Amino acid sequence: MKTLTIDIRRADPEDAPAISKAHRLSWQHTYAGLIPHRPLIKMIERRGERWWRIASRGPATLLVADVAGEIAGYATVGHNRARGLSQEGEIYEIYLKPEYQGIGLGSRLFSEGRAVLSSLGYRGLVAWCLEDCDLTIRFLRNHGGLDAVEGAEDFGGATLKKIGFLWN
Repeated sequence: MKTLTIDIRRADPEDAPAISKAHRLSWQHTYAGLIPHRPLIKMIERRGERWWRIASRGPATLLVADVAGEIAGYATVGHNRARGLSQEGEIYEIYLKPEYQGIGLGSRLFSEGRAVLSSLGYRGLVAWCLEDCDLTIRFLRNHGGLDAVEGAEDFGGATLKKIGFLWN
């Protein structure tokens, strides 16, 4: 009998091609129809293998969900970028390839991201999502986030509302 391994670990520069693929697939799946097509494609293309190779070296922590040697998704965490909030940490992203969504890997990435932030001494955290991303909103609420702040993001002239979820 084969054993399936699932590991949440820090990314290595060698993971860059697989992270780039996970990024492209998850963003196309998540944002098609929400973010205008041209800005979405530009954002995806900007984060190619080279971008992820650099990102794996910091300053944010880049985690990957490794399922039997395949990168199923990733998370990035670090210092909170919203100066007006008291939460010190931020989960910038959690994305999984579509075929790996809904089986608990996002929760594992979230938990490991929180543990990394805690180990760095950050108190509290924030995570942002677009207002129209119902699955993400449900995910963040199910993990104890309080949707307490609002913001906006510009995507090639289209301004979309975003929601900030807070944990103290």
